[in-house]
Amino acid sequence: MEVIFKVIRQQENSSPTVQTYLLDAQEGNTILDCLNRIKWEQDGTLAFRKNCRNTICGSCAMRINGRSALACKENVGSSITKSQETGTSGTKASVIPVITVAPLGNMPVIKDLVVDMSSFWNNLEAVAPYVSTKGRIVPEREFLQTPEERSRLDQTGNCIMCGACYSECNAREVDPNFVGPHALAKAYRMVADGRDSETQIRLENYNQDTKGVWGCTRCFYCNSVCPMDVAPLDQITKIKQEILADKLVPASVPLRHRKGLVEVVKQGGWINEPQFVLQVVGNYFRDLKGLLSILPLGLRMISHNKFPRTFEPSQGTKQVRSLIEAVQKETRE
Repeated sequence: MEVIFKVIRQQENSSPTVQTYLLDAQEGNTILDCLNRIKWEQDGTLAFRKNCRNTICGSCAMRINGRSALACKENVGSSITKSQETGTSGTKASVIPVITVAPLGNMPVIKDLVVDMSSFWNNLEAVAPYVSTKGRIVPEREFLQTPEERSRLDQTGNCIMCGACYSECNAREVDPNFVGPHALAKAYRMVADGRDSETQIRLENYNQDTKGVWGCTRCFYCNSVCPMDVAPLDQITKIKQEILADKLVPASVPLRHRKGLVEVVKQGGWINEPQFVLQVVGNYFRDLKGLLSILPLGLRMISHNKFPRTFEPSQGTKQVRSLIEAVQKETRE
């Protein structure tokens, strides 16, 4: 069948353009097969990365119909079906189907579908994704793990560093300090590894404002596009749980926010905003820098009569408190 491929092409530091190619393809042909044919038969200047062609190396990650994926894993038939279901193809079944191919997001384009992955690798390095130095000292006998201990590393060990999750990360798009889901998935692999001797230091580092786990917006997109089912968001959540359970981790603003929210709601049934701000940002007057940072906002709210002067607890406070305590008890057990 005939398929129109719209390829978003771009030179470094220039605006993207759309180039169209008409190809006779089969439903079972992968997107990478089709790109190879375009390059070999129609346009030798088209640039894209590839290597294993077997969903192992992660080199051929790109956006296919607006969604980051591996070109060697996605085929023509499934891509057309998905685009028709979501309405992204812009065509009906009676006309020639269209598949749009674009470079990964959140990374600058070098040429066409090839992006500069420097920030991707730098952020991975920032979480120290390797067993600690002390743990790497060669012992008299090998490091032994039980099957259960090894199984904790299986899911994160499947990551092939393709960049799909990083490309679609909404938090990374708005916050350049956020290290990204790929890095934090690898970070949990270290936290879960019993051979590592620096878990405490790691948790403190991953607890740093929006640079670490608290920068995640929990949009679930990283989970949905991961071709290897690593589920980066799940790993980020596990690190958060480790931080919340560790009493030695410093009480950062995000950590106070997470812990304080539940306690404030238990007290009044809903959020007492002045108390919550004082508790989270000001740490009950112990964080003067934090208090000073919100002073301009507070003054503007007062001047516009937007500052809540009183707080009225919810009539269902007792019921809300009992529900929260029941969930907390169930979680502990």
